[in-house]
Amino acid sequence: MAVNANVLSGAFSGTVSNYILARINESVEVPPGYFVGQSGEAEIMGEAFRNIFKALVLAVIFIYLLLASLYESFSDPFSIMLSLPLSLIGAIIGLIGSSFSIMSLIGIVLLMGLVTKNAILLIDFVKQRREQGVSRYDAILQAGPIRLRPILMTTFAMVFGMLPLALGIGPGAELRAPMARAAIGGIISSTLLTLVVVPVVYTLIDDFVGFFRRKEKRITAIAEEESVLDQ
Repeated sequence: MAVNANVLSGAFSGTVSNYILARINESVEVPPGYFVGQSGEAEIMGEAFRNIFKALVLAVIFIYLLLASLYESFSDPFSIMLSLPLSLIGAIIGLIGSSFSIMSLIGIVLLMGLVTKNAILLIDFVKQRREQGVSRYDAILQAGPIRLRPILMTTFAMVFGMLPLALGIGPGAELRAPMARAAIGGIISSTLLTLVVVPVVYTLIDDFVGFFRRKEKRITAIAEEESVLDQ
């Protein structure tokens, strides 16, 4: 038996469907051989949610592989990819009052490729200055003021470009508005937090990696001295 229903305006279909299933499981004893589940649009939505989460995981993995190949390092991408969880803070805030739908998840997947640009601008400048002989501390202090303008320019360009969609202007815009709201919130929070958090994390990771490199060099030097003494 199938029960069809439409959700009233102002309510979210996923929330209503989950509430009904929870109440049925609490109050109805289903005979053996029968089950209560979602079908139709609700079933398609559930399958789409599972697939979009897989796409999100794959996006994060490919971003890391791309950055690792670009910088020829397994440690530097971690400080850059810290922008990803920082962007989720703004994305969740931006979705307050909106539906957590496929479109909002598409906006979050879109964020994974957009927000790393701020950290890339900072870390790339720091690495260039360090290759020129500048200390890490001075390179980080120089990167903030110099890279601030391009970071703000690209951020404002993306935010104002998505603003008409986020406002839900026009017929059918309310369906796509959560995607833009999630993207705008994530971009703003990532920009504000990246300028402070990423340089700190880059310093900590660099110290951590440098400790093991010095330890490895010390062990290699001791092994070479022992081999010379044996000869």
